[in-house]
Amino acid sequence: MKISARNVLAGRVERVIKGAVNAEVDLHLVGGEKIAAVITNASVDALGLSAGNAALAIIKASNVIVGKGLEGARLSARNVLSGTISGIQEGAVNSEVTIRLPGGTQMVALITKTSATALALQGGDAVSAIIKASNVMIGVES
Repeated sequence: MKISARNVLAGRVERVIKGAVNAEVDLHLVGGEKIAAVITNASVDALGLSAGNAALAIIKASNVIVGKGLEGARLSARNVLSGTISGIQEGAVNSEVTIRLPGGTQMVALITKTSATALALQGGDAVSAIIKASNVMIGVES
């Protein structure tokens, strides 16, 4: 599978909770982190998702928000993954920030250069990758 999304995170389905139209899918990533996705029931059925199945969490880098100093913060986003900055590539308009999660998983965020400057981001900084569950796609190898 080749796709343009920068974040393709391997894991196993921990649980699937179906609603009237959408389902919440919780994945346990290879590095130990957990991530929640909200996808349609039709997608759950088409992918054959159930607890224990291998699956991929797919997240565009532009859908990853970077937070700093969020200890004790309460957010509506389901996915707040703490880590450290392992790399920053600055561009004229945007900065690409690579965050290493405790289990070794790398998460890439694409944020504005203005935001990176305002947060004073540097390699080794403790940060959080924030992703709404509705911005997480689920894939399976066929």
